[in-house]
Amino acid sequence: MVSILTFIIMIAVGAAVLGFIAVSAMFLIWWERKVSAHIQTRYGPMRVGWHGVLQSVADVIKLLLKENIVPEDVDKPIWWLAPFFAVVPSVMVFVCIPFGNLFGIDLIARDLNIGILYIMALTSISVLGIFMAGWGSNNKYSLLGGMRSAAQIVSYEVPMIISMVTAVMFAGTLSMQKIVEAQRGMWFIFQPNMAVAFLIFVISATAEINRTPFDIPEAESELVAGFHTEYSGMKFAMFFLGEYTNLFIVSALAATLFLGGWQGPFLPPVLWFLIKTYGIITVLMWVRWTFPRVRVDQLMGFAWKVLTPIAFANLAVAGWILLK
Repeated sequence: MVSILTFIIMIAVGAAVLGFIAVSAMFLIWWERKVSAHIQTRYGPMRVGWHGVLQSVADVIKLLLKENIVPEDVDKPIWWLAPFFAVVPSVMVFVCIPFGNLFGIDLIARDLNIGILYIMALTSISVLGIFMAGWGSNNKYSLLGGMRSAAQIVSYEVPMIISMVTAVMFAGTLSMQKIVEAQRGMWFIFQPNMAVAFLIFVISATAEINRTPFDIPEAESELVAGFHTEYSGMKFAMFFLGEYTNLFIVSALAATLFLGGWQGPFLPPVLWFLIKTYGIITVLMWVRWTFPRVRVDQLMGFAWKVLTPIAFANLAVAGWILLK
């Protein structure tokens, strides 16, 4: 009886997580359209629902009804699996992200005692989906996009992981929930060197999820659509789902590791978490629609010659602060 109840609870939690991801991704697509429109002195979507809020629903229906075109020369097993590898690791990260609590219930699927290592492993896997899409499409533009993405993600993982380790050193734990609790007195971003770690994390994470100004793998002016080129219908939509899920995840991680997570006065914890997360998301959208795309050599040079040395130096400073 207990095992059946546990199984039902697990199914319910999984369904709730998947539902939240789908709704959140659709909301973020609409929100980015509105943010970009206001930056460019436009209105953005206005017709489908109040202020175009149902525009993303209309887009999903359109993509569901589109023909699923399979190019002749693609490597079919790899080409078919690529969208799933782009989405599944992102979804699995939600397991250990603490959303706070609501009505006395902790909104976290599983508080893993190796939560940070789990997240690092899954973010490393996510590059597989993009590279598989590039390789399996049998298209020069897709392949170039996939190769660029692999190089970019591997390069920017180094400073991103170092900045996460800096937060772990101050918290003294790998558990995401306990990292939030360690910031009860003061958020880590107010520690002497943690503002630098926060900035490194945000820049590296922006490159990790291929957002402008680091969207080299899908540069339209050079590569048509990069690794997306041969995809249509719901397969194309899955890459979009993965992109906006990753956007939410990196913002949630930044809020959790450096901004106190769900902690804050007066408002419910889950509301504080969402305010911080969506605040970071809005800043990243602002950056996307403000800065131009960088060149490939500038992108790689910035990772290895600037961010990584600063991240190592900042880690050493954190060690010195903790030991003195």
